[in-house]
Amino acid sequence: MDKKAIIVTGTPGTGKTTVAKALAKKLGYSYIDANKVVSQNKLSEGYDRKRKCKVVDIKKLNRFLGNIIKNSKTEVVIDSHLSHYLPSELVKVCVVTKCDLKRLSMILKKRGYPEHKIKENLECEIFDVCLNEAREAGHNILVVETDKKVDYVSLMKKIKIKKTKR
Repeated sequence: MDKKAIIVTGTPGTGKTTVAKALAKKLGYSYIDANKVVSQNKLSEGYDRKRKCKVVDIKKLNRFLGNIIKNSKTEVVIDSHLSHYLPSELVKVCVVTKCDLKRLSMILKKRGYPEHKIKENLECEIFDVCLNEAREAGHNILVVETDKKVDYVSLMKKIKIKKTKR
């Protein structure tokens, strides 16, 4: 398979959407919001009231995203904290966004997250859950610190280098 995606993953609130949209625009790729894919194609198995979020069937999502990657007329950038679950053979580069814990806490509070969900997401960031799961999945990883202004020229150069190493 020659068509592969750039995926952007990370703890909610760390800047995935900003980075993914900017990369898609700068590279001329299609931007895919996995949350919209889940909603529009009924890929959730219900709603978790405690966490106030949909329960996603990862296998269904991966199949659906795999088909998008294979059938897209352009390369794609996929934005989701679940994107690192995609099989590595479908992915060119996995960009993991990270940010300062105080900043992340403020962002999640502004979003109206309940305290227990903020704590859970801060713990995910502290323990690098998305990064470690991406490593376990065998992805070609680039970490982007979103606390400072992201240098997209440098990031795109790194992506091109990473793509050729595969």
